[in-house]
Amino acid sequence: MSPARRPRRARPGPPARRPRPAPLAAERGDVPGWVLVTLMTAGLVVALWAVAGPALTRVFLDAIAKVTGAI
Repeated sequence: MSPARRPRRARPGPPARRPRPAPLAAERGDVPGWVLVTLMTAGLVVALWAVAGPALTRVFLDAIAKVTGAI
């Protein structure tokens, strides 16, 4: 009678390699894009605030007055 054979275990291989990050020079190409988006967003906020500022202030003050019971 032969002894029961144990299944062979797989040998651990080298650790999995992580992909290398892209060089920083490759990431610099999109800087003008996000700068443009940021400036355009700031411009829209300023334009909307100039046009609708008094109305937004009035709506805010009315809402606060209703919550605090001043009305």
